[in-house]
Amino acid sequence: MDQSNLQHRIMQAMDRNPVCSFATVEGNRPKVRYMMLFHEQMTVYLATDRKTHKVEELEANPHVHLLFGMDKETVSLEGTGKVSDDPELRSKIWNREFEHWFSGPDDPDYVVLVITPSRVEFSDKDMNLEVWEG
Repeated sequence: MDQSNLQHRIMQAMDRNPVCSFATVEGNRPKVRYMMLFHEQMTVYLATDRKTHKVEELEANPHVHLLFGMDKETVSLEGTGKVSDDPELRSKIWNREFEHWFSGPDDPDYVVLVITPSRVEFSDKDMNLEVWEG
């Protein structure tokens, strides 16, 4: 199995699927919600408000799961997340759609969840499964 080719197909799937389901752990139970997905290479970025439960959940347990795709592929990503308020990163992924929730990239409540994948299961439309491990 060619890991670099698989990694490339995973990144293409991220490009095609701007929305993902994002699961954290609250106590000992999973908690899932839809979020806009941004990425650079295999690192995933999710924008959120620092006052949400997502931030508390990541600080208590950094293990996360993302699921996206359907038509051409299905991608299941396991990894760890951390909260970043780095101004450069916030500006980099700022999107005008965020204006519904934030005053701008400098809004003190706007933070970015940085997801580092450890394992990705990639299934093509024929349900052929390949696994990437970082």
